[in-house]
Amino acid sequence: MKPAYEVLKTIRLTEKTNKLSSDYGQYTFEVFRDATKQHIRSAVESTFKVTVKRVNTMNVKGKPKRSRAGRPTVRSDYKKAVVTLKQGDKIELL
Repeated sequence: MKPAYEVLKTIRLTEKTNKLSSDYGQYTFEVFRDATKQHIRSAVESTFKVTVKRVNTMNVKGKPKRSRAGRPTVRSDYKKAVVTLKQGDKIELL
């Protein structure tokens, strides 16, 4: 298996992901494009010492934006993983 630093990029902290984590025990990570569900599961379990129940992944297309000068640009595409933990497990973020 791959080491965790080759699978997980960062944890996504938004209002929606905070609600998911508090209500359902689901945490959202930004992962590398070639990471599989099995890689993500083992990386989260080894890094945070928790039990993963389920992993859902999705490829997110970058949104079109405008720069300060008015030129159109496109944000980068990325892969997102929503990890559901076993009842009672928790990831301490701070």
